[in-house]
Amino acid sequence: MADTNAADSRGGDISVNVDMGTAGRWAPVTKLGRLVKEGKIKDLEQIYQYSLPIKEYQIVDAILPKLSDEVMKIMPVQKQTRAGQRTRFKAFVVIGDSDGHVGLGVKCSKEVATAIRGAIILAKLSIIPVRRGYWGSLLGDPHTVPSKVTGRCGSVTCRLVPAPRGTGIVAAPTPKKLLQLAGITDCYTTSRGSTRTLGNFVKATFAAIGNTYAFLTPDLWAKEEHKKGPYQEFSDILAKATEKRR
Repeated sequence: MADTNAADSRGGDISVNVDMGTAGRWAPVTKLGRLVKEGKIKDLEQIYQYSLPIKEYQIVDAILPKLSDEVMKIMPVQKQTRAGQRTRFKAFVVIGDSDGHVGLGVKCSKEVATAIRGAIILAKLSIIPVRRGYWGSLLGDPHTVPSKVTGRCGSVTCRLVPAPRGTGIVAAPTPKKLLQLAGITDCYTTSRGSTRTLGNFVKATFAAIGNTYAFLTPDLWAKEEHKKGPYQEFSDILAKATEKRR
């Protein structure tokens, strides 16, 4: 049972209880899911290293059991049909473990609970790694973004700037929550455009966070030896699983 609390654009509180229905037994249907369930892949970095697509949200649940989610906004959307206006609800949900992983999901549905449930699943499928760095001294754990990064969606542009340790997150409520779930403790931000459009604002911030790994600093220039991917390394386990299904 996921208890989700968020504020809408007018500052009100939204409290919705969503049952994800994860109590049942998970039967993976993809190669990656089988390897995760067998315990051969234990962290998301192995998945990111070989650019393996995550098509089952239970994979993220198994690797990151302490994910927290936040409903950023629930808004009604309408479509004009012959029978009249059809109203549905659109949910924006962000998830993260406050330790270098964050995801964003957007879903429309006739019911609010269904929209939130679908957005949480999409957020888990779109989870990305967050690169953190230092400002000035290299003492302690990484606490801020490694360099200036920019994300854009529609007319909204969000720029993240490294900040000294102890500064905190200097940002509007929308990007601040996203940065907290990403595990960034100190950061300056600047934004422009129609930031009142929360959907574009949160997407621009998510794009900026994703760009932290897009800029290759000298410490990422080292050449690594080519290793076998998980599908090649554990091909015998995958073959046995295929034979059992037959």
